[in-house]
Amino acid sequence: MTRILIPYDSSEQSTHALEYALEEFQSDEIVLLHVIDPIEAGYTAQATVPGYSEEWYEQAQEEAEQLFENAQETADEYGVELADTATEVGRPSRTIVDYAEENDIDHIVMGSHGRSGVSRVLLGSVAEAVVRRSPMPVTIVR
Repeated sequence: MTRILIPYDSSEQSTHALEYALEEFQSDEIVLLHVIDPIEAGYTAQATVPGYSEEWYEQAQEEAEQLFENAQETADEYGVELADTATEVGRPSRTIVDYAEENDIDHIVMGSHGRSGVSRVLLGSVAEAVVRRSPMPVTIVR
């Protein structure tokens, strides 16, 4: 059985990647990975308030859990049970590839861009970096 990793966030592109994987790899194990980028906490003025980073991290964890619940609802429509979900903290491209290498992932399926706004520009380069660094095949979904 092939293990498919899908880096998953709240973007439309990651949802398309999930749907693509659910259609193309129904008999394989699908694993979702949400990467919490600590740099995002530093983009707000609140990041300098004592205790904010802990509060921000807890909120990011809660958002990840909600993302996974929504993803399972989508998977249910295809009759697929997600094999696993994981949340990691770090730079997205490095974290995605490291996770794939450490968890016997055979293939990565990901969206071409991430969230909207400023993050979208940054996350567009994430897909490119994953393609360059990954030792396993990567499918980019638009």
